[in-house]
Parts: sequence; C-alpha cells; structure tokens
Amino acid sequence: MTAGAPQPAAPRPSERMPALYLSHGAPPLADDPVWPGQLAAWSAGLPRPTAILMVSAHWEEAPLALGATRQVPLVYDFWGFPEHYYRVRYPAPGAPELAERVRKTLRAPGTPVQDIPERGLDHGAYVPLVEMYPGADIPVLQVSMPTLDPQRLMDIGRRLAPLRDEGVLIVGSGFFTHNLAALRHTGAGVPTWSAEFDDWGRSALDTGDVDALLDFEHRSPSGRLAHPRTEHFAPLFVTLGAAEEDLGRQRAVIDGFWMGLAKRSLQFG
Repeated sequence: MTAGAPQPAAPRPSERMPALYLSHGAPPLADDPVWPGQLAAWSAGLPRPTAILMVSAHWEEAPLALGATRQVPLVYDFWGFPEHYYRVRYPAPGAPELAERVRKTLRAPGTPVQDIPERGLDHGAYVPLVEMYPGADIPVLQVSMPTLDPQRLMDIGRRLAPLRDEGVLIVGSGFFTHNLAALRHTGAGVPTWSAEFDDWGRSALDTGDVDALLDFEHRSPSGRLAHPRTEHFAPLFVTLGAAEEDLGRQRAVIDGFWMGLAKRSLQFG
C-alpha cells in the first residue's frame, strides 16, 4: 500500500461487528468471473475486523478444538485439482489472544476445549478469505464444529457473541445447498431440489423462523437432498447464535447458484 494512503478504520470498541454465513465454493472459486468480486465488495463494506473467527464445514472435531495460533498453515483438503490450487498461500497472522478469549468463553464443566496447534486453515476458511482479505494481514483463528446438532451449534454461537463487541468477525463457512453426488445425475442448470431448498431457506430467514431452520431436515422441501449430510449447513447455526439479537437485521449479500448449488451468503447486523 502506498505510504500515506488511507487505512481502513479499525472498529471502535463500542462498534459491534456483524456475523456472517457464507457459501465458500471450492478452490476454483478464484477463477469464477463473478464470485470473487462479490466477496471482495462484501468485505470492503464491512468495518475492519481486529480478528476473524472461522467455523468451516470442513473441520469436525470433538471436543471443540482451536487451530493454529502462531504460524497458520493451510490444509489442502481436496483431491484431483490442477496443481496451481495447491500453491495458494495465505500467510495470515495467528490470533493467540482471540484463542485465549475463546477458551475462557467456551470452556465449562462438561464442555472441554482442546488445542490442535498444527491444524491450519482448510479450504472452507482460506478460499473465501483470499478474496475478502487478500492482504492476509488480519489475525485468523479457526475452530472446529464439535457436533452437527443445530441447537448445540447455536448455543456455541451465543457464547461467542460477545466477541463481536471486541471487533471479531465471526464467519460460518459452508454451502447453502450441497449434494455433489446428486449433481452427477443432473443435467445442466439448477436442480429442483437446490432451487426449492434455497427458496425455502430465504423465506425462513426473511421471516426469522429460527425454529424451522433448526428443524430444516424435516420442515424444508428437499432438505435431505439438498443436504444428505448436514456439515455444510451446520455453520449457519453458529452464526445464528452469534447474531441472535440481530436476526431482524439480516440480508442476503450474495445469492444465485454455482454449478447448481445455492451460494446464498448472509450478513447479520
């Protein structure tokens, strides 16, 4: 950055950061003609975080685990892609102070917290961050999902919510619909199950029907097709818990479809 150029303002201590849920795509997101620009424009409109707390669909670990807090490596948790996707780097600083706050916030009798210091950012975390914060100059901490139970994840989000008042951007990273196996048997265009679930989810979010979202497997059309395994929808519940006071102030920042999957991405607050 040019010397003397204006720097993005850090959030004031009293300024509450929003909480996000985003659809993170896959490594080829970087080559999409539209999506990277949407993510970059989104982050440009946010206050600059003091740190970023990532919850990705691609890290399930119980008890809840904290990843690397010093040098933060990347986890290339995908197979069969061209070589250049394995050369991506994102040398973000670690967030040891945030890790300590998370430990104190979440640790309680019956709910242990563990450290896995060698665990870096998986593609659910770094793929969107490369587009949103390409300078890799904001401390990042990734934490695991210790369960896929929506209510328990929402409870974790509630306990993390005070971090928003400290300038921490809480990001749940998944995919609003996710059934790669079914896509292999679908022709060009958007599958019916993906469009139906996306429309149902949009309506439930717009009306603040959290009970329906928590029971999405039974109350949504095509829920089991849209999410035959629920790990890509699950990060939404951490975000919902962290943003419970702002559920009436949510908006879809990104919508539409990518390879037939709904890329709906949301901001609360």
